[in-house]
Amino acid sequence: MPSMDIVSETDLEEVRNAVDNANREITTRFDFRGVEASFEWKKPNVTLKAEGDFQLKQMCDMLRSQLTKRNVDAKAMAVGDASATGKNWSLQVTFKEGIEQDVAKQVVKLIKGEKLKVQAAIQGEQVRVTGKKRDELQAVMQLVRTADLEQSFQFTNFKD
Repeated sequence: MPSMDIVSETDLEEVRNAVDNANREITTRFDFRGVEASFEWKKPNVTLKAEGDFQLKQMCDMLRSQLTKRNVDAKAMAVGDASATGKNWSLQVTFKEGIEQDVAKQVVKLIKGEKLKVQAAIQGEQVRVTGKKRDELQAVMQLVRTADLEQSFQFTNFKD
């Protein structure tokens, strides 16, 4: 019986590479000349530091574009609130690992709502889907990809 796992993982090495590229981009951008701005990578978080709130928003967009270039889904990024300390502003960005219980319940409800001949079960931080045909599992993959959930999903452990 074919089965697969729906997981939510982030390649942290690619995130680190994206942070390094974003730091290089800051040094070459004209609007960041003479400004103290940096990205700090502390696994699994990134701290953005700049002199203004507007610059933090630009830096967040830069990080998103670098993540996209490195094939890391920006939905995995959870942006915190900007905080001011003296003349500097900082912003904490974390990356989601694993599927939370409520999101997993939404995925299972979505799959069961489509009346496909598959069984979906929550197993820790992943959702196991089993069915009689491979085509049904591929339909589930398409369904989860097109669903508007606040997390990115990968499909692993595909067995025939």
